[in-house]
Amino acid sequence: MVDVVGVRFKQAGKVYYFSPGNLALAKGDKVIVETARGVEFGELVIPLRQVDEKDLVLPLKQVIRQATAEDEQILENNRGKEKEAFQVCLKKIAEHRLPMKLVDVEYTFDGNKIIFSFTADGRVDFRDLVKDLASVFRTRIELRQIGVRDEAKMIGGVGSCGRILCCASFLGDFEPVSIRMAKDQKLSLNPTKISGICGRLMCCLKYENEGYSSGCGAACATGRVAGKQPADDWLEIEKEVFDLENKLLAMNTRAEVKEKAEVKVKPEVKINQIARAVSPAKGKGVPGRRGEKPKGKSEKE
Repeated sequence: MVDVVGVRFKQAGKVYYFSPGNLALAKGDKVIVETARGVEFGELVIPLRQVDEKDLVLPLKQVIRQATAEDEQILENNRGKEKEAFQVCLKKIAEHRLPMKLVDVEYTFDGNKIIFSFTADGRVDFRDLVKDLASVFRTRIELRQIGVRDEAKMIGGVGSCGRILCCASFLGDFEPVSIRMAKDQKLSLNPTKISGICGRLMCCLKYENEGYSSGCGAACATGRVAGKQPADDWLEIEKEVFDLENKLLAMNTRAEVKEKAEVKVKPEVKINQIARAVSPAKGKGVPGRRGEKPKGKSEKE
């Protein structure tokens, strides 16, 4: 067993194991570590623990020291430089007329390298672009082509559920998602309903897939798992809800019937009253008075 700590360099980024050495570190501490691409600033998210050597890639890199206020100021300065580098790279891409979309720019902590992440439909020959950027920034330049899922993770956004994207908030790494997962969960296969803003299948299809693939299947929708009946208390709650729904439905039905009856009866009564007042009387007499003779005239006339 080996003593390790877990360090993350970006929000919702992948966690990497490092050797703590003789340092006393706690969760949430900011640390300076040595990585394959140089010295980096990270946050300790997994406190000291022991992990089997089989699960590690040895030898482990070392945690150099805890970060100081000066280190945090350097990190802030790098964030400002990244915004300037982003605008410069956009201009250079337009000058070279390259079919690529710039997504993110990242400075390493020690400033020895700048990483430009971009998306493109196919392969892009950016050798001339790298030369121009190197002449401007006087440091090592790396252009990295990423996929649409990585783009959504970097940019962030809000999903169809109304929450912040899983990949941008807590998912450290992407797991494979297939259309079979949606079929097993009996979800709509409409692409607009099972796809995320990246255009790929939503990562959340993976969350409940294990329950369905373990034999639950259609039973998950009915509450019957592995031949077992639902709990008695659940049946009682379901019955109470069912009775309440029936009562509300009956009340609404009676109200609708009463309202329709009033609408039908009242207009007919008013129409009949008006008709009697204005309709001419049958036979002789003044209109409106059936059987009454006119005054001032004899029967002979």
